Amino acid sequence: MHPLWGEMGRRQLIGIGTVGLAALALPGTAAAMMARGFTHGVASGEPGPNSVLLWTRYAAASDATLTAEISESTDFVHIVGGGTVTASGAHDHIAKISIDGLEPGRWYFYRFIAPDGVKSIIGRTRTLPAGATRGFTLALFSCANLPFGWFNAYGHAAARNDIDLVVHAGDYLYEYKVGDYPSFKETVPGRDVQPTQELVALAEYRLRYAAYRSDPDLQRLHQLFPMIAQWDDHEFANDTWKGGAENHNEGEGSWSDRAAAAERAYREWMPVAEARWRDYQVGDLATIFLPETRITARDKPFELGDILAGGGDAAAKLRQFADTGYRDPARQLLGADQEAWLFGGLAASAKSGTRWQVCAQQILAGSLFTPPESAGWFGTDQPDFVKRRVEVSQLAAKAGLPLNMDSWDGYPAARSRLLGAAQAADANLVMLAGDSHNAWAFDLAHDGRPAGIEVGGHSVTSPGFEAYTTGVSDAVRVAALRASSPQLKWANTQDRGYVTVALTRDRVTANWHHVETIRRHCPALKSSHSLTAARGRRMYDAA
Repeated sequence: MHPLWGEMGRRQLIGIGTVGLAALALPGTAAAMMARGFTHGVASGEPGPNSVLLWTRYAAASDATLTAEISESTDFVHIVGGGTVTASGAHDHIAKISIDGLEPGRWYFYRFIAPDGVKSIIGRTRTLPAGATRGFTLALFSCANLPFGWFNAYGHAAARNDIDLVVHAGDYLYEYKVGDYPSFKETVPGRDVQPTQELVALAEYRLRYAAYRSDPDLQRLHQLFPMIAQWDDHEFANDTWKGGAENHNEGEGSWSDRAAAAERAYREWMPVAEARWRDYQVGDLATIFLPETRITARDKPFELGDILAGGGDAAAKLRQFADTGYRDPARQLLGADQEAWLFGGLAASAKSGTRWQVCAQQILAGSLFTPPESAGWFGTDQPDFVKRRVEVSQLAAKAGLPLNMDSWDGYPAARSRLLGAAQAADANLVMLAGDSHNAWAFDLAHDGRPAGIEVGGHSVTSPGFEAYTTGVSDAVRVAALRASSPQLKWANTQDRGYVTVALTRDRVTANWHHVETIRRHCPALKSSHSLTAARGRRMYDAA
């Protein structure tokens, strides 16, 4: 039993109830947005040792003043904090309030009360510990595309009693029009979303959040645990960078207008602070850094098609690029201001004696290279453009270029600065990542020396390698990837799920949990895999 669980007891937890199984129906836009009162449960986030942010949505004909209450028990006999907050129509009827004056390392219960006395469902949250801290467990999620299947990973985690904080590394929702990704054929029955068109305007992003947040497992996860969250690309558009996105064109209007609308909707619907990057202190055990890797400073990702434009010797062009433009030190992912914040924070955390420095961000830092064997993974009956892509990826690998340029692999100078800063700080770096849809464990190195470990989380529902290399087993894929990618220590390229990361004073343990299915509502696991790393080694123990 989790050491903090005894403060509330299982009976109290059951007593706070759920939003209701009616949410399984995933109401359409009209039903979801015409509903009145507390429409989407409650959520919490941004925990500190003495504070937490509370969230709800209360829809009414006009702005409504809500009362927030926080208590040590579900009967709310003794209110220890609270305040009033407006659920404003200008902000999609969403109310967010920060509660101060709380005790460190405590579980609390909270609720909102409407002007007519109607109460929201009861939520549970906790503050971060202060001082000497023996252990703390994170749950890591990413890439939840609702039409691809059920959010069983959320449901499984919500039933656990050993999670202290949820980390969402992005792709909380997807922007595509219905039928694009997934296709109509791939869409799981009963997992339709609104609106049906691609998200471009503020109202469209808001409606998509409303549809996603109608999911009962996601609501339950938010209800029971505080969450720290950062967007990735699909909260905006696929392969977002500071000046645009792969999935944005001139016919969709101004990119800056679209990005502003997406960011506004995210801030409304998520229990997050206004700052784009933040950090959280978990007693003397860990500092968790939450950087922003998409819209602040990221330069446009490299495209192999651009490098090979104009024809000529493709292999020679790729080799020349690998030796020149690929390593351009001016290319940015975080930007100078954010680098100064993160690198300075790593140094200050390590100097203070904090045991672990955790960087919870969106994209893989470990290097992946296309295996030679993968040339035969896609079959011979592919269209010519697919065959060309496979051919070019093989040439790129021979030139020393990585598989995915939309990750830290596309920004090697920026990654070197980060890992070098971690080494200079004598940090015990743990990188967390999502985005790739598959599960990974990397040893991170810089200048031939260990720099830390990476926990790459698999997706909640979005498909991974298995969807594009049918007929090839996970064992074959992983063996080939490990042979071509020396930093890779373990991988799973076929399952969906989530990760728990348990931090103790001398060890970090990552557990990748694989759900049994996403095709039906069944929050059961089929398997888990565990790896550990000792503090001071900056690499995984032998697998």
